[in-house]
Amino acid sequence: MKKLSLIIAIFISTSIFSQNISLESYKFGEGLQFNADRGHSIRLTGYAQPMIDLKNYTDVEENSSTSRYRIRRLRLRIDGKSKNQKFGYRFQADLSGTSETGEDTGDYLLDAYVSYAVTDRISILFGQRATYTDNRELFMNSNSLQLVERSRLTSAFSSIREFGLFVTGRLRAGRGSYLRPYFVLTNGDGINVFDKDHGGLKIGGRLDYLPFGLFTNLGQFRQIDVMREQAPKLVLGVHFSHNSGMSSRRGRASGALIYLDENDQESLPDYTKYGIDFLFKYKGFSALGEYIKSTAVVPEDITQRIRSSNGTISSDFNGELAGNGDLNDMLNYVKGKMMLGQAYNIQMGYLFKSGFSVDTRYTHLKADENSFLNNATFYNRPNYYTIGVGKLLAKNYGAKIQASITYVDGSLGLNHDNDINTPAVFTDEILFRLITTISF
Repeated sequence: MKKLSLIIAIFISTSIFSQNISLESYKFGEGLQFNADRGHSIRLTGYAQPMIDLKNYTDVEENSSTSRYRIRRLRLRIDGKSKNQKFGYRFQADLSGTSETGEDTGDYLLDAYVSYAVTDRISILFGQRATYTDNRELFMNSNSLQLVERSRLTSAFSSIREFGLFVTGRLRAGRGSYLRPYFVLTNGDGINVFDKDHGGLKIGGRLDYLPFGLFTNLGQFRQIDVMREQAPKLVLGVHFSHNSGMSSRRGRASGALIYLDENDQESLPDYTKYGIDFLFKYKGFSALGEYIKSTAVVPEDITQRIRSSNGTISSDFNGELAGNGDLNDMLNYVKGKMMLGQAYNIQMGYLFKSGFSVDTRYTHLKADENSFLNNATFYNRPNYYTIGVGKLLAKNYGAKIQASITYVDGSLGLNHDNDINTPAVFTDEILFRLITTISF
């Protein structure tokens, strides 16, 4: 309720501030552009995505299928700029209460930040937004995805949104090429928190290189090549981040995992993540490739943990992961709660002039020996094979329907009924997804 109240308050204040506005233009799928008093400009965009999920286990006779019907996303976004274009802001909410990776979090506020253009090529942003230190797929607008859902690499390793300071740049590098540098300094554990913010800060950055110039109509941040680039367009990127004292699995939820030293003071592990990626587009063809790796350093002075279920304190680290002595038990336990390992994702597709698209993707995850990626209920699935088809119902991202089938490798053993006391079964999964996108 606290976050919902914040959304309502911001929306009301924005409406009051934007009195006497006039509609400048409207383009289906690209939103409404308004001119407000004193030369301010405002753009209002949004979309809805009804979705169907069907899951089947290949070698299980009883209760082998599940289904889910829901509104995957219900987005409303307001972007504004001052008359001189120096100051700007963005407010975005998702009324479905679902995260970018599909989890029902109940968080409605997505973006809320202000920006200042220091120069024509350098901008500073402060507030909550998608971070630049995640993999490239998180750069893409959700209504422009090549397949129904983002890859498992994204859900396993991304922190998605963070609160802090963001610096962006766009620099010419000669012969029509560009460099896009990004710098990030955030709270380190996901979105803004209203209670105690655990752990230290996260620092990171990204550097993108565009050897053939800029993409058409923000195509760098949209997956499907709707613009059918008439010349090859490519962006190559590297990213790095270091989280000093993280209190969650991957830097997404402050206070989810808390550890204490012998003096009952918080002692939290450091988390480092880095990767490389690319996006290529040419005449309807698009390809995306990503690699990511994460590591952790666990303080040796940890002697206790706070149970997330009831908030009590325990000094037992041997209940889930046994080691050779108390120190090893503790180190293995802490790492076993974090997303540690590496992954790569490669996908490509082609959009015909008729608006029909065919797409494919392969994602591979490799967990460290001690990592939550070995959890048989939610992960422990090393390979994902996906094929998809889609149809754009307009000559942009305004309306489309997409379907996909994913074959999931369960050879390491899966726990398919969400009961950790049930022995894992060695079976594969087949996922069918159907989604419709309607934008305005």
